[in-house]
Amino acid sequence: MHLKRFADAPAYEAPNHFGCYGLRLQGFEENGPKNQWIGFSQFFPGGGAGPDSTPFEKVYIMIEGEMTLIIDGEETVLKALDSCVIQPGEVRVLENRTNMTAKMMVVIPYPPKA
Repeated sequence: MHLKRFADAPAYEAPNHFGCYGLRLQGFEENGPKNQWIGFSQFFPGGGAGPDSTPFEKVYIMIEGEMTLIIDGEETVLKALDSCVIQPGEVRVLENRTNMTAKMMVVIPYPPKA
């Protein structure tokens, strides 16, 4: 078992994110998960991400608040305990259009080794 307390999760900056404070809950550490890492993103009002895509899938899990997800011009509002998969190469935009902080977990495979 590999335990990491929330209080010990390091902050990280995600590329192409704004108004966002990210914490790495698991991953990129000895004895941590081997296949993926888990992030916790707090999007402040007006915060978001994109537009961009990755060559691997991602899983989003809303914990609290709401985020608007835009893919191919179609808008979907993710609410607490909603989850979705963003497919490889799928261009997405995330926007917090509310006045509350939105909290989201993300599960992402490690980048391919060079």
